[in-house]
Amino acid sequence: MPTGARRARGEIEQLPSGSLRVRVYAGIDPATKKRRYLMETIPAGPSAVQEAEAVRARLLGQVGERRGARATDTSTATRQSERRQGEQTVAAIARFAGVSAPTVSKVLNGRSGVAPDTRRRVEAVLREHGYRRPEKVSRAASIEIVFYGMQSNLAVETMHGVERVASVHHLAVGFTDAVHQSSAGRSWAQDLLARRPTGVIAVRMGFTSEQHAILAASAIPLVVLDPTGEPEHPVPSVGAANWSGAIAAARHLLDLGHRRIAVITGPTERLCARARLEGTRAALDAAGVPLDERLVRVGQWFAFEDGLNHAHELLRLSNPPTAVLCGNDLQAFGVYEAARQAGMRVPNDLSVIGFDDITYARWCGPPMTTVRQPLADMGAAAAELVVALAAGEQPTHTRIELATTLIVRDSTAPPRDR
Repeated sequence: MPTGARRARGEIEQLPSGSLRVRVYAGIDPATKKRRYLMETIPAGPSAVQEAEAVRARLLGQVGERRGARATDTSTATRQSERRQGEQTVAAIARFAGVSAPTVSKVLNGRSGVAPDTRRRVEAVLREHGYRRPEKVSRAASIEIVFYGMQSNLAVETMHGVERVASVHHLAVGFTDAVHQSSAGRSWAQDLLARRPTGVIAVRMGFTSEQHAILAASAIPLVVLDPTGEPEHPVPSVGAANWSGAIAAARHLLDLGHRRIAVITGPTERLCARARLEGTRAALDAAGVPLDERLVRVGQWFAFEDGLNHAHELLRLSNPPTAVLCGNDLQAFGVYEAARQAGMRVPNDLSVIGFDDITYARWCGPPMTTVRQPLADMGAAAAELVVALAAGEQPTHTRIELATTLIVRDSTAPPRDR
């Protein structure tokens, strides 16, 4: 696709959908002091190249008239600026995608009756043009929480926090299990479009660019709670101070006199698992006791089985650890069981620390030392962000991190002489 040698002559760019985008430099905006462009998009077709050349000539003419006459009428520039910002109509999106306007509406509202390939094509065009509903849309008076697997020990606390805020704003709280939806061959994002909640909180899960784009196009605010990785999209998120929590746990063991400290972490593709492992490493390095990599084990799911199986390996070493710092409380329960099977007592023979402070941590024997995540407060913070976004407010912070707290109970003690 030929393009102008200089920006002042205008550029014609071919988009992934086959459409052509014409862009002509229109000078510096006096208010923002930024470059300003006139832009138009031409739907794909046999005559698209000729139409694009005609549009480029017309836009260049408009720029020339403004420079020569210093016209004060900026209505055309305003319309072009809006197009530059991706503010297209449903009808325009339909033309670009080669479908009817009702089909685009069905995609935006998560309704059935659209073939999968057609739906994907429409969603691609919506992303390509940065479509956003320009009108005031009606939403259901609810906040939807999307979990990646319903882990009741964490989900209930999170929902309590969300409900605390939702009730103040007269909103209901619903939930979706993305794992169940996927296994049933359904799209959680599409289902949410049909229900049109006030906003969505995605808990401990990643989401694709396509899912983010279709929610944004349909004017449904999205907040991520405890994201699995660094978000690739400009989505507000809420998390816990995992790094500093791990530092506090490691320092507690160091203060008790432990030097052979093992770590059983969660899957390292998870942001929280990496932060907890690196926090432990930082605390040990600062104390002059570098982490022995032979004592590090990576769990698969943050599960009881992770703690049980890895602790079996660690306790069979010729020089086993005197303490184990776990990625979460479920792994720590697994370490408890491995110690019991090995004829060892917690904390007399082995100190154990968990992470999360789920209810069962204070009921087990002995009650578990752990790092408390403020799950209810995290849910409430995410709900506050959703409500603000739904009201059209721009949050002052796109990443909120709440403090963790070391809860010392009876599963840690000074090491015995070996």
